[in-house]
Amino acid sequence: MKTLSARLDELRGAAPACRHNARTIAALTTNPGCSRRALLDAAAVDKAAVARHLGFPPTFGQSQFAITRGNAFEAMVKANGCADLLALLRERLDLTIPEVAYHNLEAVGDNTSNAVRYRRTRQLFAQAVDSGEGTLFDHPMLRLEIAGAPAYLEPDVVALRLGGQFHVVEIKSFPVVDGQADPAQVAAAARQSAVYVIALRELMKEIGADPEKLVSHNVILVCTTDFSNRPTAELVDLRKQLAVVSRQLSRLTAIDELVRSLPEDAGFALGDRLADTLAEIPARYAPECMSTCELAFACRDEARSQGCVDVLGRTVCDELGGLDNIDVVLSLAEGSLDLGEEYADITEVLRQAHRLRLEVAG
Repeated sequence: MKTLSARLDELRGAAPACRHNARTIAALTTNPGCSRRALLDAAAVDKAAVARHLGFPPTFGQSQFAITRGNAFEAMVKANGCADLLALLRERLDLTIPEVAYHNLEAVGDNTSNAVRYRRTRQLFAQAVDSGEGTLFDHPMLRLEIAGAPAYLEPDVVALRLGGQFHVVEIKSFPVVDGQADPAQVAAAARQSAVYVIALRELMKEIGADPEKLVSHNVILVCTTDFSNRPTAELVDLRKQLAVVSRQLSRLTAIDELVRSLPEDAGFALGDRLADTLAEIPARYAPECMSTCELAFACRDEARSQGCVDVLGRTVCDELGGLDNIDVVLSLAEGSLDLGEEYADITEVLRQAHRLRLEVAG
């Protein structure tokens, strides 16, 4: 009998794996009811390539210039064993940080395997917990179960013994101008950082340590200052994001259940069968998907063709009290359909709106 991992690899086919990261997990938790995205991400499928194959190429994502700038800024902040980062934390946040040990975990010797790096990360964290010594971990490898399938994650830095706790350090190249950063970018960074904190707490559980006591709910967010390359740092409280992401992760449908629901010949390889395979997997399109999922245009087109109320947004869906088909909603509004007492309140509102529309139209 095939393992879940083997079946997911089989579904992906010969295409290179496109693994989960904190950004994709944070996006996944904004729409936990979408089985299609959950399964594609678990199988490490390149959703952008799938979207292009279906004729609906994605139009969002970081430009190559932004990625290059971000990598250069991170390298600058972490140069010389994170010496500049330590100075920033001491000066900007008034943190009392003693001399620290520095561990680069981007590889273990010449081995860059996720599993090997995770084992080494776990070993070093266990040693740090036992010794209580201040330590910096550069790109530690963490692991988090997403609907029953493991995902490996890499925070930029994890610092130990800032006030007796591990703190995730997230380095972003967006600017802080006159003490203010773009709220949307800060919110996105906070959601991603919450994923790292949850994963780090899971690691603490594995080594028998107290995750709530040892892992801070604050992230240290490092950004640029006034469009320059000069870094600044702030503590950001993640308690709200931690609660939301944890709750949403718990609501994801188990991946093995989704896999078992597919036909044996299903596959995500780019080819003639791809569209049929995707049609077998329920999607939950919402307008918010346009900024978080590469398949949004394809799923929107499908939802429109099926007359799904989801295309109107979640606020409208909530107001319609479970009605999920636009034709049904219009029929109720026009008076050609009656669903009985259960929908009497919604029906009256719809018919009032329809009458007002006719009056305005003249």
